[in-house]
Amino acid sequence: MTIYKKKVLIVAGEASGDLHGANLVRAMLETDPGLAFYGIGGPKMEAAGVRCLARAGDMAVVGLTEVFSKLGMILGIMRKLKRSLREEKPALIILIDYPDFNMPLARAAKKQGVRVFYYISPQVWAWRRGRIKQLRQCVDRMAVILPFEAEMYRREGMAVEFVGHPLLDGINTKYHRNEAIRRFDLREGAAIIGLLPGSRPGEVTKLLPEMLAAAGIIKREVPTAQFVLPLADTLDRDGVEEMIRPCQEKLNVKIIGNEIYDVLAVCDAAMVASGTATLETALIGVPMIIVYKISPFTYLMGRIFVHVDHIGLANIIAGKTVVPELIQQDVNPPRMAKEILAILTDVERKNCIKQELAGIREKLGAPGAARRAARLAMEML
Repeated sequence: MTIYKKKVLIVAGEASGDLHGANLVRAMLETDPGLAFYGIGGPKMEAAGVRCLARAGDMAVVGLTEVFSKLGMILGIMRKLKRSLREEKPALIILIDYPDFNMPLARAAKKQGVRVFYYISPQVWAWRRGRIKQLRQCVDRMAVILPFEAEMYRREGMAVEFVGHPLLDGINTKYHRNEAIRRFDLREGAAIIGLLPGSRPGEVTKLLPEMLAAAGIIKREVPTAQFVLPLADTLDRDGVEEMIRPCQEKLNVKIIGNEIYDVLAVCDAAMVASGTATLETALIGVPMIIVYKISPFTYLMGRIFVHVDHIGLANIIAGKTVVPELIQQDVNPPRMAKEILAILTDVERKNCIKQELAGIREKLGAPGAARRAARLAMEML
């Protein structure tokens, strides 16, 4: 007798979505091991049991100009997923952030009669607020991870629940600080600066050269300074090493994969690309600067349509400027080095930032977001 498994289509388009998707899949499989997941994800979702039709890293883009360069590939993947709605007939579709791709897919799913669960809301509170109406039309249920999002969606008549932030489940370290320093071949007592240029190849191309030049300035001021780069799963190690090679003899940057939280935990300060990594760094308690640099055209459009006081999640959740944000022309080596040196040399300032970062964790609810989201998704099957 043939046993038909319930299929679930799940889509995550970036490295952070891959992590959250993997945790959600594992939590759902604990409840029903017979579920069959397929869709878009990265290595973490594949390891959790998702049959990936496309890789999240290939689809990760920053800004309008990069979207245009990958548009053909992205549209091809969209056609493949829409076809799968008819051929695979999933019982549920789970969408994780990535709204410009996921919202059209949600509309297609609704037309096929497939229920839609959105985990991790598009940031409609920041820009294009009119998307709430579209979400209400094509999403059956939503699980949000920022405390102020739930009330916003409820006012619009949507079925929504705040599940807490999933990073609270995943952020833990395996080693004591001294052990980690030895493991990463670093020196105790000398400043350690983290370089986090992003998880998308496009943003790394823009930001890593600026970070390396800033590191060179810091090295001149603090000759004992050490630099570490926790490598995102979505990035090609060889490509990153090639970018670092011209200055590697002077800087000796340690590139470390798969241990981002232990790497961050040994850092005294960090330069971090705007995105999920800023919140990860905040939850570890590392003082940082947030950097954001996109094409001039995309930035101009953002200035018109984006309505938030901050770009970094750490500052957005805090509701104030806890760590410096450097945007566009301010993302330059002298300014970046100046801000990092201020953190390293001003103990009072460093401790104040660490205290404010501790308050951000308290605002994000209790651990267990993936399990709570999994319960909501299972109720839809």
